[in-house]
Amino acid sequence: MREIRRKLGQFATPTSLAMEMLQYSQSLLPLSEVRFLDPAFGTGAFYSALLKVFSQDKIKKAVGYEIDEAYWYAAMNLWNNESLLELKLADFTNASPPDSEQEKYNLIICNPPYVRHHDLTSSEKQRLNNLVAQTIGVRLSGYSGLYCYFLMLSHHWMTANGLAGWLIPSEFMSVNYGRQVKEYLLNHVTLLRIHQFNPSDVQFDDAIVSSAVVWFENKISPPDHTVLFTYGGTLLNPSTSEHISLGRLKQLPKWSHFSIIPIDKTQNIGSPRLKDFFIIKRGIATGANNFFILTQQEAVKLNIPTEFLKPVLPPPRILNTVKVDADREGNPILEQKSMLLFCKLPEEIAKKNYPELWNYLKYGVEQKINERYICRHRSPWYSQENRPPAPLLFNIIGRPDNMKRKPYRFILNRSLATATNVYLMLYPKPNLGELLKRHPYLLEDIWRVLNEIPLNELLKEGRVYGGGLYKIEPKELGNVISEKLSQLFSNFSETK
Repeated sequence: MREIRRKLGQFATPTSLAMEMLQYSQSLLPLSEVRFLDPAFGTGAFYSALLKVFSQDKIKKAVGYEIDEAYWYAAMNLWNNESLLELKLADFTNASPPDSEQEKYNLIICNPPYVRHHDLTSSEKQRLNNLVAQTIGVRLSGYSGLYCYFLMLSHHWMTANGLAGWLIPSEFMSVNYGRQVKEYLLNHVTLLRIHQFNPSDVQFDDAIVSSAVVWFENKISPPDHTVLFTYGGTLLNPSTSEHISLGRLKQLPKWSHFSIIPIDKTQNIGSPRLKDFFIIKRGIATGANNFFILTQQEAVKLNIPTEFLKPVLPPPRILNTVKVDADREGNPILEQKSMLLFCKLPEEIAKKNYPELWNYLKYGVEQKINERYICRHRSPWYSQENRPPAPLLFNIIGRPDNMKRKPYRFILNRSLATATNVYLMLYPKPNLGELLKRHPYLLEDIWRVLNEIPLNELLKEGRVYGGGLYKIEPKELGNVISEKLSQLFSNFSETK
């Protein structure tokens, strides 16, 4: 049952948050009469709050859509005495909006299904994308979650000047697929406010997602319009607030709390960034770490030839050091040594010349490793990307509230070990590389300077997920500013 609910993206709205959203809607748009729509009704948290906030003589109509039959039956039993409510067992994305302005809704409040893009079929994505294009002339990215389609498809259900409040994942503010959502909010409606909850304050007990409440009116924004951004605390009592001009928002690539507030106050144009000094790449995506990564003992027991093994660093949660030293052969000096199976030989040659290796590859076929997505797109299926060891690495995912150690770490790697895709690998660009060849000891100074980068500089370039989980991709890390690194490079180049 829980798995079915997750597949449908069903995560119940907390009662206290539903009440705050309806109370805030009343303060934003005092209405003589309310025509209410909830496109993803659930059991009716928003409808319950509606009845408590607005007097019944003001509520002229209330409609809800629910796709899940179990939820629909539960809601029908719960609200069977409510004559105001019209609850429909149907998929909102398949429903047709009202024909006349009088039948449309001036208050839409919704917590849409949290269904990620890879849980939508290609045909369903195409159908939804075509509908959105017909509705507002925007084509969404194929990486968009179902909530993006819900939000945009509701456009023609709103009256002119109608109000909408959406409880949605905050990730749209910092990821590429969110660009079309932001374009809609900037150009098709008047964006009033976005409240982003602190990532450590997860709104849903069983969903690892950071949430935001987005408010807008169905009218075009005036040129001098400003948007209220609030962060932390509660919707009615946020920790911080800032008004950002519409023109500035259109320039910002990210709208997360860590991006908007600092960037709006300091332009940082022309500041030195990590991409000026390093080529940054993700580590190797093996396709099956439990098959391709072996302990040294396992490799010996399987009698795999050493020429097909490369040392590889353990994941950040296991790596208990920020400086990896090497033995005479270049192997990392670590308690637990791991080896990456690295072979590009055609299958017929591996089978003929390396029987022990071939036996292990056959075992992989028996376990259907070769059918996994990454593996089946390689030739041969067991070949790996070439990622030479990098002198500096960075863990992609971290939690800022981790008290045992810093959430993000730059790691000094003096070994010949490569890394998997839980790391970013920093390769010095030619100018820096030449300097390091002449003065190898400079690397440790660079490493120290990198670890002195303020945490906020890292957080504002990445994206955030529920529970305070932060993530940075290669281009995002490359965009991090480091004046100290630039100064170190300049001073050293001039004096040495």
